[in-house]
Amino acid sequence: MPLPLYVLALAVFAMGTSEFMLAGLLPDISLDLGVTVGTAGSLTSAYAIGMIVGAPLAAAAARDRPRRPALLGFLLAFAAAHAVGAVSTSFALLFLTRVVAALANAGFLAVALTTAAALVPPGRKGRALAVLLSGTTLATIAGVPGGAVLGAEAGWRATFWAVTALCLPAAAGILMGIPAGQGAHGATGKPALRTELAQLTRPRLILVTLLGALVNAGTFGGLTFLAPVVTDTAGLGELWVSVALMLFGAGSFVGVTAAGRLSDRNPGRVVAVAGPLLLVGWPALAVLAHEPAVLLPLVFAQGALSFALGSTLIARVLHEAAGAPTMAGSYATAALNVGAAVGPVAAGATLGTGAGFSGPLYAAGLFVATALLIALPFLHVVTGARREAARL
Repeated sequence: MPLPLYVLALAVFAMGTSEFMLAGLLPDISLDLGVTVGTAGSLTSAYAIGMIVGAPLAAAAARDRPRRPALLGFLLAFAAAHAVGAVSTSFALLFLTRVVAALANAGFLAVALTTAAALVPPGRKGRALAVLLSGTTLATIAGVPGGAVLGAEAGWRATFWAVTALCLPAAAGILMGIPAGQGAHGATGKPALRTELAQLTRPRLILVTLLGALVNAGTFGGLTFLAPVVTDTAGLGELWVSVALMLFGAGSFVGVTAAGRLSDRNPGRVVAVAGPLLLVGWPALAVLAHEPAVLLPLVFAQGALSFALGSTLIARVLHEAAGAPTMAGSYATAALNVGAAVGPVAAGATLGTGAGFSGPLYAAGLFVATALLIALPFLHVVTGARREAARL
């Protein structure tokens, strides 16, 4: 894989750390800025909404610019938002910085996805996507736990400064490693914005985007409420929450790496294997969570299966959106973050039911079941088959 892909992955690592780090910082932020924990939690919602809205808007704004300055601009805006957030004494200002950071993150990821696809031959898009998304999975393994430790020792502002610092070597790498030109779709060769937006009406693209969002909703619905499963259902100490999250992150890294090698050649095999196993895994985790010896290996397995299936579907979004070379990354980004926003809300609604802390795990399974039921009649689309008789 080209070296610039790993530079992009470093930036995605910094952004992934920022996206997930607030879970361990909210109590300190609420105390420092004089707001309730619930109010501080709105910072997470602001980020998710900013990602969903920002992906297409930022990609559209950057489509007439060469990729290198677009990537660099989004990354520096992201870093600046964290620097301002680190010195903020106002919750309103901190909230605004999270929205700006999310918009920059969404724009960067949208351009980075199309850049990654352009850096490799068409038959290696899946592997390129796996390298890029490994930044997010590594953030869950090292960045988020590291940020929690740093926040506990030096305060939440230190974690914001650390994210800012991570952006600097990534910015230098983009300057040195990303080609300066527009790339394969130059200023005179790319389709009009209206033509690219019209791709969103294609049934094949709608289908794989929906499937990617559903699977990601299950992933984040289960992951968001994993902590009470570990401490209450399994009866383990608080330290084991970090262990479980790291296991999920390690599994996600394994899953996205393995799927990246298969999704280009045989995406149908990934869907056929990972889909049913993921579907069985979520309710199995709910039923067996009281046994720590079973819980922890299942958490690892669900991380691997979730990201193997999810990254394969997102790769299919990029393939099906080939007619929108400057906007395809924003469609994939939106699919990821719609799932990340909807999943936790739906899963959280189950906490008041008789299922208790197991409710979000059953909800995650329901999202996956819905995705597989929708996909079943259209496997030729999910697997990339191009037979005329199988066209939608």
